[in-house]
Amino acid sequence: MTTFLVIAKQPLPGRVKTRLTPPFSPEEAASLAEAALADTLDAAARVPAGRHVLVLDGAPGSWLPAGFDVVPQAAGGLDERLAAAFSACAGPALLIGMDTPQVTPRLLAAALRWEDHDAWFGPAADGGFWGLGLARPDPALLLGVPMSRPDTGAVLYERLCAAGMRVGTLPVLRDVDTAADARAVAAEAPGTRFAARLAALTATTTGAGP
Repeated sequence: MTTFLVIAKQPLPGRVKTRLTPPFSPEEAASLAEAALADTLDAAARVPAGRHVLVLDGAPGSWLPAGFDVVPQAAGGLDERLAAAFSACAGPALLIGMDTPQVTPRLLAAALRWEDHDAWFGPAADGGFWGLGLARPDPALLLGVPMSRPDTGAVLYERLCAAGMRVGTLPVLRDVDTAADARAVAAEAPGTRFAARLAALTATTTGAGP
């Protein structure tokens, strides 16, 4: 069965969601990151997979649900860390990040079907990607892919196609990077921890002052 990988950073102030600062403080940005991570892990945990793995930069906290194995991220750039995560999987693997708290178990479950696909690609609205599934994980597909650029997703998708893979495309999702992203994602998924945390922070900020 598929190994479900979630790659994430420990939500510590100053280390995560730095583009949310300002308008949010580093502590508030970290709390939003923690809520997003909790939502992501909750969705992943409800998807039937052979193994659930958190590939973590940092230490786990109370936000980690039961049922996850925790392994440290490898050293190097993001392409190297993603490649290492896939290289540790003996069979099919699906990897997502912590920046899309609007993701749902139903959406993710679609990417566990391998009968007609060799790969699944989840494009992000900013030109990157939020999810990648490989029936036969090959680290070489990721090594050297330029990360955090508007063409990151396009480069990776072209690699998958050039390798002769039958690629299934998942819906485009918006990463939470900026305050505008946060508001849009919260509006899309109002029942999430992320939306509730953003609403609480917004109410606090709005209520401040004379």
